[in-house]
Amino acid sequence: MLLAIDAGNTNIVFAVFDGDTIKGQWRCSTTTERTADELGVWLHHLFALANVPVDAITGAIIATVVPAAEFSLKTLCRRYFSVEPMVVGDPAVDLDMKIIMDRPSEVGADRLVNAVAAHQLFGGPLVVLDFGTATTFDVVDGNGDYLGGVIAPGVNLSIKALHMAAAQLPMVAIEAPRNVVGKNTVEAMQSGIYWGYVSMIEGLVRRLSEEHGAEMEVIATGGLAPLFAEATDTIANCDPYLTLRGLYLLHQRNAGR
Repeated sequence: MLLAIDAGNTNIVFAVFDGDTIKGQWRCSTTTERTADELGVWLHHLFALANVPVDAITGAIIATVVPAAEFSLKTLCRRYFSVEPMVVGDPAVDLDMKIIMDRPSEVGADRLVNAVAAHQLFGGPLVVLDFGTATTFDVVDGNGDYLGGVIAPGVNLSIKALHMAAAQLPMVAIEAPRNVVGKNTVEAMQSGIYWGYVSMIEGLVRRLSEEHGAEMEVIATGGLAPLFAEATDTIANCDPYLTLRGLYLLHQRNAGR
C-alpha cells in the first residue's frame, strides 16, 4: 500500500492507496509546529479505526507547498512507516513533463501533481482549476507540458478579507444564491462571491483559450469544485481526488526507476 501526503497551506491530506483505490483518507490543519511523533500517533489511531495495517505501507510520496513541514513529514514516513518517501520537486522524481516557466522551481508541487494527473486522465490541452487557499488555473498543453497559469485569491480567503476589512459585513457561508440581486447583506455577499467567481472562471478560461489558440477542457478539483460546476458549463469535469491520484501516478512512474 502507498501513503500519499498532500501538504497545502490550510490542510494536510493523508491517503492510503491499495492499488489505485483509495483505502482511507484523513486530513489535519497545516501546523508547522506539529511534530512527526504527534502525526504518527494520530495516524496510527486512524489506521486502526479504518482497519488498515500500518505494516502494509510499502511506499510513500509527499507533495508540499509548506517547506517548513517537509522535515516532519519525511521523519513521519521513516519513523512510523519504515519507508523512505519520494518528494515531489526532488530531482530524483521524474514528472515526465516540461515546465515551461521563467523559474520552474517556483511552481507549487501540488500544481505540478495536478497537471500530471489531469493530462494522464483527461488528455489536453486543458486547464486545471483548483479551489484551495488560492484559486489556481494551471495550463497544460496537448503534450502534457506545464505552460503556467493564474493565481487568484481563494473563495474562503475573499470572504475573510471582506469580513475583516468592513465592520458591518459578517462571515457568510458559501452557497449558490437564488438570485443575483441580494435582498439583504448576507445574500448580497453570497452573490458577490459566488457569481463573481463563476464570472471570473468563465472569463479567465475564455482568455486562456484565446491566448493558447485552442479550446481548453477545464478539470476542477478542491472541495468547492462541485458547487461552482453547477453554475457553469465551462467546467467539464470535477475530480476531488485529482492531487492524490497524481501522487499515486507519480509514485507508480518512479517506483521502478
